[in-house]
Amino acid sequence: MTDNHSRKPKDAETHIGNHKLDPSTMMMGHGYDPALSEGSLKPPIFLTSTFVFERAADGKHFFEGITGKRPGGTDGLVYSRFNNPNQQILEERFKLWEGSEECLTFSSGMTAITTLFLAFVRPGDVIVHSGPLYAATESIIAKILSQFGIKYVDFPAGATREEIDAALATAKTMGRVSLIYLESPANPTNALVDVEAVVAARKAAFANELPPIAIDNTFLGPLWARPQDQGADISVYSLTKYAGGHSDLVAGGLTGSKALLDKVRAIRNTMGGIIDSNTAWMLMRSLETLELRMSRAGENAVKVCEFFKDHPKVETVGYLGFLEAGSRQKDIYDRHCLGAGSTFSLYLKGGEREAFAFLDALKIAKLAVSLGGTETLASAPAAMTHISVPEERRAALGISDNLVRISIGVEKAEDLIADFDHALNAI
Repeated sequence: MTDNHSRKPKDAETHIGNHKLDPSTMMMGHGYDPALSEGSLKPPIFLTSTFVFERAADGKHFFEGITGKRPGGTDGLVYSRFNNPNQQILEERFKLWEGSEECLTFSSGMTAITTLFLAFVRPGDVIVHSGPLYAATESIIAKILSQFGIKYVDFPAGATREEIDAALATAKTMGRVSLIYLESPANPTNALVDVEAVVAARKAAFANELPPIAIDNTFLGPLWARPQDQGADISVYSLTKYAGGHSDLVAGGLTGSKALLDKVRAIRNTMGGIIDSNTAWMLMRSLETLELRMSRAGENAVKVCEFFKDHPKVETVGYLGFLEAGSRQKDIYDRHCLGAGSTFSLYLKGGEREAFAFLDALKIAKLAVSLGGTETLASAPAAMTHISVPEERRAALGISDNLVRISIGVEKAEDLIADFDHALNAI
């Protein structure tokens, strides 16, 4: 690196003439100039805590931007709690998938979610959210933020416009609604949220100041769902999952408008929680194959779910490709989704004993939490990721003891089917 400045991409990198380049193409080099790094084809890993200023006046100028004293943000590298070349290049690339104005990356998905809440929610406020949510997200809302006088109202993931209207009306009687938080598909049931209905309900409920709509897009994003197209303001990602895609890193991200994410950036800059340079570099590597990996996993999921669909030991398969024609969920899918994904819920006939017998007999699929990796993973949410959710709430949300969550990887589909057939025979 020859001088201290942010590595913002040139506009020309997004087009060749009038031809707009696809995000999958731009993952190979967007936002990076090899001339700044001795001609290296790939960005180096910048393992440094701080950056050298050419002049004292530069340091003052950069810190004015970092601290918000001067609008527009920083235009120079300062300190790796604020910015780092690897983090900047990653954010420039990842925002392309949804065509977002801005992206922020974090040390984990939960750091991203928590920082988002801290940026928009104040004591006495109300959060309106869909349910179920990832268990740790529910814990943040119900167990941690509640200690600071923050309340919440929730509605089921598949709620109708009328149910969403009712939830917002109830929330308005309880205090200032400062955030609407969604998760679609819901973890682990795969139920879809009608984002367009939420956007319309918000417009009807609030005359002036509209609370931001943030949505966890981890299960389908960024390839199979782009909820900002339906009116969401912020997309939330566990970059650990499909974006990272190799089960070897932990990270989180937000994409959306610069005006909203600048509020989150201010909290991140002060508290920390930014992604480290090595993890950012690993994610840049992963983004180069994101479309290939997700496409192969999606193709595999179709074949595997067809096998499960009519098996005598399977109660039902919560796969988005099997939604009933004419149903509300199918209508949402047709309007919102670009693919059915590769993570689904498998309800076995029986209960925890049958689910555990199935999981313990797997040979190729790994018994582990998480999703979106190159390998196939399977787990029992009621006994693992969602065990902290009260039992009565799990029951109400369909997170039952016979539920197995499966994330299909990039192995040979026929081998996976043989593995699952063997595991079902073990019940």
